[in-house]
Amino acid sequence: MQKIYKLCGSKNRNFKCRLTRFLAHFAAFLILANGSLVTTTHAQSILDDKTLLVIGDSLSAGYNLPPGAGFPERLEDFLRGQGHDITVINAGVSGDTSSGGRARLGWAIAGMPAGPDLVIIELGGNDALRGIEPTLTRKNLSAMIEELKASGTNILLAGMQAPPNMGREYEAEFNALYADLANQYDIPLYPFFLDGVAANPDLNLADGIHPNEAGINVIVTRIAPLVKELLTE
Repeated sequence: MQKIYKLCGSKNRNFKCRLTRFLAHFAAFLILANGSLVTTTHAQSILDDKTLLVIGDSLSAGYNLPPGAGFPERLEDFLRGQGHDITVINAGVSGDTSSGGRARLGWAIAGMPAGPDLVIIELGGNDALRGIEPTLTRKNLSAMIEELKASGTNILLAGMQAPPNMGREYEAEFNALYADLANQYDIPLYPFFLDGVAANPDLNLADGIHPNEAGINVIVTRIAPLVKELLTE
């Protein structure tokens, strides 16, 4: 480009020079456009052929929702709707505590020959509802994280919050354990799985605890950007 301007000058009105400058600018545009296309295509390919495992309780199992309306299924639909070839496996069990999730993590992954690219841990809500000591919840989640990290699996920890009727001391200790674990093991944290949904009657079933279909959609749209970010790392 500098050579062209040296020969013709930026203000040379000669037709040949004007045509030469135009072709040079057009060629530069094609190079930049091609670079952008390659970058976009590369990012797209990174998000293809990925598998997620969601291990959790009734909040991710799809409690009292129609088939295909649970969090894992709707997350898969959302990501595929954006053109990504991603499979999300539902390993949620209604009523499960962190102890139950810890006990079945191994066989949940064993059923995946290639292993998951990312595991979302959504557990602890039932621990809080039952008043289980936060130290035990912490121990169980810690064991699950260590097991996954040992296998080289990426993790997203979804935080929960204790109901206020458990008392301030219990609430403070329970609510803090998720951020503590994320910092300890240097893993990403989605601070509150029910963010934007909890306590909203329009987004929950009649029990006031479990998300309805609209609530699940809110969770999916809020957490999906973080999921995509983790899958491209």
